[in-house]
Amino acid sequence: MAFVLPLITWWGYKEVQNQFVQPQAVVVLGGSTRHLEREKFTAKFVREHPNIPIWITGGSPRTFTQRVFTKAGVDPKRLHLDYEAVDTVTNFTTLVDDLNARGIKSVYLITSDFHMRRACVIGEIILGSRGIYLKPIPVPSEKPPESIEKSIRDGARAIIWLVTGYTGVDAAKNKR
Repeated sequence: MAFVLPLITWWGYKEVQNQFVQPQAVVVLGGSTRHLEREKFTAKFVREHPNIPIWITGGSPRTFTQRVFTKAGVDPKRLHLDYEAVDTVTNFTTLVDDLNARGIKSVYLITSDFHMRRACVIGEIILGSRGIYLKPIPVPSEKPPESIEKSIRDGARAIIWLVTGYTGVDAAKNKR
């Protein structure tokens, strides 16, 4: 019970801070379906935020992604497409140092609503380790939220990455 008060205090602090920090970039986690829901949602969203860069990690093929943004009238120079990630943990580990090097301290995080809890757990750990705040923007879907076990597992992987630099991807690939 003694750990609950610090946890609630930390969470409250993060929530208040998020209200005052204006995001400087958009980070989109790839993995939407062949209908490109996340990319289409983001293309609409960024028209309201015309001066911030967009990082898309993983996901749809480059030409499809670029076509969605071009069709929406988004300058392709704003897009940073990263295909190094193989899962949600590496979505963050492959981008965090680039975001940090560019002085980005807050991002809009866009992913599907069913995936947002796990993405926030991982993002808070990995981006938070570099002082980067995230503001979740969920893409609506019809799917139920992912299990809490996935969030715990990948949260642990994110902590292991912080300590060791190892994401656990090799072990995950060997299980397939």
